[in-house]
Amino acid sequence: MTTRTASCSCGQLRIEVHGEPRGVGICNCLACQRRTGSVFAALAGFAAPYQVSGEATEYLRTGDQGAQFVFRFCPVCGTNLFHTEVGEDGGVSVAVGAFADPGFPAPRVSVYDCRRHPWVQLPPGVVAFDKDPV
Repeated sequence: MTTRTASCSCGQLRIEVHGEPRGVGICNCLACQRRTGSVFAALAGFAAPYQVSGEATEYLRTGDQGAQFVFRFCPVCGTNLFHTEVGEDGGVSVAVGAFADPGFPAPRVSVYDCRRHPWVQLPPGVVAFDKDPV
C-alpha cells in the first residue's frame, strides 16, 4: 500500500496518508483563493486512517451549502495543510502541493468553475462544475 507524507513549509506539521487518493480536484471558490493565496486550491481526498504529527491551528469555515470544514494549518509557517468536514468521519483532504511530488495524480474535477480565472487552463479530461455538485 502506498504511503505519502505531506508537510508544511517549515516541516513542523505533517500528515501521513495511505493508499491512493479517493479523488483529486481543484476548487476555484473565492474562499479557497483567499485561503491558499493562489488562484485555486488543489486537494486530494484520502480515507482513514491517517496520522498527524506536530501542532496545528484550526479554522472553522461554513461553505456555501452549509457544510462546515475544519482547516488545519501550521502556527509557525502558516501553511494550510489539510482539512476535514464536520460530521464526515474518516476522510481528510490534503493540499496536493504539500506532498512536493510532481508525479502526484492529476485532478479529475474542478468545482466553482464560475470563479476560475480565465487564464487558468484545466488539464485535459477534467470535469468542470459551475458550483459544487454535492
